[in-house]
Amino acid sequence: MILEKQYATLPALQANWRSMKLQFQFPGTTSRGTMTERQIWLLRIHNRANPAQFGLGEAAPLFGLSPETLPEMPSQLAQFCHDLHCHGTRAALAAISQPSIRFAVEMALLDLLGGGQRILFDSPFVQGKQNILINGLIWMNNTQTMLAAIEDKLQAGFSCIKLKIGALNWQEEYHMIKNLRSRFSASEIEIRLDANGAFSADTALDRLKQLAQYDIHSIEQPIAPGQHEYMAKLCLDSPIAIALDEELIGIDSTEQRTRLLETIKPAFIILKPTLLGGFTATLDWINCAKQQDIGWWLTSALESNIGLNALAQWAATLNTQMPQGLGTGRVFQNNIVSPLVQEGEWLHYAPERPWVLGNP
Repeated sequence: MILEKQYATLPALQANWRSMKLQFQFPGTTSRGTMTERQIWLLRIHNRANPAQFGLGEAAPLFGLSPETLPEMPSQLAQFCHDLHCHGTRAALAAISQPSIRFAVEMALLDLLGGGQRILFDSPFVQGKQNILINGLIWMNNTQTMLAAIEDKLQAGFSCIKLKIGALNWQEEYHMIKNLRSRFSASEIEIRLDANGAFSADTALDRLKQLAQYDIHSIEQPIAPGQHEYMAKLCLDSPIAIALDEELIGIDSTEQRTRLLETIKPAFIILKPTLLGGFTATLDWINCAKQQDIGWWLTSALESNIGLNALAQWAATLNTQMPQGLGTGRVFQNNIVSPLVQEGEWLHYAPERPWVLGNP
């Protein structure tokens, strides 16, 4: 984490940024719509006396979920660069209100503190000696395409499959899950579902009861966020474990986080630092969850390999055995070349593979 005592070790700093558009390999569809490209911003922070050594961070808000808006991103990044130059690190950090920018800044500062080599958290993972278990993500599509994608994941050796649901006809989705479970037992394949809030409060429990016979591990955000009373009742009555995802966005204090978890009592929370405000905020969520015996795992918010690298390195230090949602490195045609290597259900870091940053 960016600790207070580390501020003193940072010299006078300067920052700049550039935008980048990531192109999807295929249209990425959820119940909220379809994406073919992804706008991100790369933040470069360096010592004024040594511009060649720099830390790199990534701001990648998901518009429509993140509190940020597209038009404000350039001005907010420019404001941070100004504040860092004129007022110093502590003041510049304190002035950030956008979660994706805070994550980018924490990322870049940790990278700079580590020597500007994209090593934010030293561990056996970045030494190439430890892998991270990940789930296989199946995007929404027509039934035939989704079944083919599932088959590909199973052939690749995945033991945990995450299906995005809520965009197709309910009966189609139901029968696809039924078909998958008829072929593979729960001991062979763990099925996670992500509804992205697609179910209504009136239909959610009935659908969860229908799915329960197929040994579903969990379902993320079955109903839209902000319906705390309904979600709490659903968590109480559901035969399937419920994980909160979008529900966590915008909850910015330890007191608010604790109250939300005490009210809803989910089985799990899904943690996306880009949407939650970085490492420090996400660690607070983990601590709040642990106090209430609530499970958790990390998930990418479709960052480039800059953000995914930071997430993976951090995940490797957290001593969790659950599959993490970090298998998004192959989603983009023009992703930044990195030492991250996905082999089946394992994410590996190959130190011998160079970063190819282009013009950061």
